[in-house]
Amino acid sequence: MESLSTPTGCITSSLPEEKWWESDEPVYQFNGFWFRLSYLRGVQQVLEHFKPLATDVILASFPKTGTTWLKSLLYSIINRSSKESLISNHPHELVPSLELQLYKKPQVDTSTTEIVPSTGTRVFSTHIPYQLFTDHSIRSSECKIVYITRNPKDTLNSFWHFVSKSGRETWPLEVAVDKFCDGIVPFGPYYDHVLGYRKESLERPQKVLFVTYEKLQTDTKTSVKKLGEFLGCPFDKEQEVEDIVKSCSIATLKKHEVNKSSDFTRWIELPYNSFFRQGGLGDHKNYMSAQMIKRIDAITLEKFHESGFVYGI
Repeated sequence: MESLSTPTGCITSSLPEEKWWESDEPVYQFNGFWFRLSYLRGVQQVLEHFKPLATDVILASFPKTGTTWLKSLLYSIINRSSKESLISNHPHELVPSLELQLYKKPQVDTSTTEIVPSTGTRVFSTHIPYQLFTDHSIRSSECKIVYITRNPKDTLNSFWHFVSKSGRETWPLEVAVDKFCDGIVPFGPYYDHVLGYRKESLERPQKVLFVTYEKLQTDTKTSVKKLGEFLGCPFDKEQEVEDIVKSCSIATLKKHEVNKSSDFTRWIELPYNSFFRQGGLGDHKNYMSAQMIKRIDAITLEKFHESGFVYGI
């Protein structure tokens, strides 16, 4: 595995480089996956220094697959007496990203393994592909991982809308489809990202729970119960499940002032309200041409269906 032990600016010349969007910095290929330079150091810090506790919960995902929503659900399931925190705190503040928030600075104090207090169950998120973790970090830990995936066409559609909110030059949808299909987007390729976590969920189901956005959307109550059981905190009362489903719904979350805020976050150059859009299913049909859909479906058939994962078409 490649190392980033030298300063990031010194090693990028040795990494494959591609433009994924004319208005943004290029992405660099590191161990088979593509990263923006601004994310690469945080990824390195996590891979080299993060030592999860056995009681930790890691929410893993490819960007724009339902991360924000699942953060609110996981936080509420684990901290049932504190679920009201969602009213005044953005989900990304309650469940911080390892590489984008906690380990983003070039120099992180790694004298201890705990960047945040270790009281109770710590919940973190990451977009880092499972293939990049070594046997001395998340792979060997007894921590729990919940991975969420989403239909590739809706994933790309949501990602395209998200990028468009940056206020810079529009990212043409035709270019977005090309880059997504080629795997050249931040944290891509999407298909390899998904299959890495799926493989681990099949081999170690007690460690990794693989969740689809579609199942979470169409049967949220059953999904919440399953999450509670997987995390070791099952529900005793049906009302508890219903309360969490209601308080964590996209419609409810979008009403909170903190989530409607146009203030920029401290870790990414986008406002808090950019993390909430439609949250539905099949919205890609309103934007993508039949030819675009056919192209993505062909790759999905090859990457997913031929590997035994019948999903995404």
